[in-house]
Amino acid sequence: MDHADLITIEPGKRSGQPCVRGMRITVRDVLEYLAGGMTVPELLADFPELTAEDVRACLAFAAGRLPSPAA
Repeated sequence: MDHADLITIEPGKRSGQPCVRGMRITVRDVLEYLAGGMTVPELLADFPELTAEDVRACLAFAAGRLPSPAA
C-alpha cells in the first residue's frame, strides 16, 4: 500500500508528527487506540472523518518504520 498521499508530515502541525491526510489525528493516535483495544469500527464511529483506508495507511506507515529482518 502506498500511504504517501494519506500520511502527511507538516512541521507546524502536531509538532511534525505523521498525521492522517493533513488532519490533526496522528498515526500514533490511531495506533494507540487500536493497541488499547478499540476496534476499527469503533475507531471509525468515534472519528467519522477517518476511513478504513486511513487506518490501514497508519498500520503500513508504522510497519515501514520497523527494521528489516536480518537475513
